[in-house]
Amino acid sequence: MRKMIDCREHPSETHCSLVLIGEEEEVLRAATEHAISVHGHTDSPELREQLRKALKNEVPQPA
Repeated sequence: MRKMIDCREHPSETHCSLVLIGEEEEVLRAATEHAISVHGHTDSPELREQLRKALKNEVPQPA
């Protein structure tokens, strides 16, 4: 099952609305890069663990 993470669920000063969906490791990688480059976080095991905990299963939209 694909995973997703939604910046809107984590309020920030930038009011980011990015949603990432894909395989768990690719979403985690992209979310980490995004958190560092856009939100100013520092890459750390703690950041990656917080992001991993924020991942949710994708809810497929009806066709």
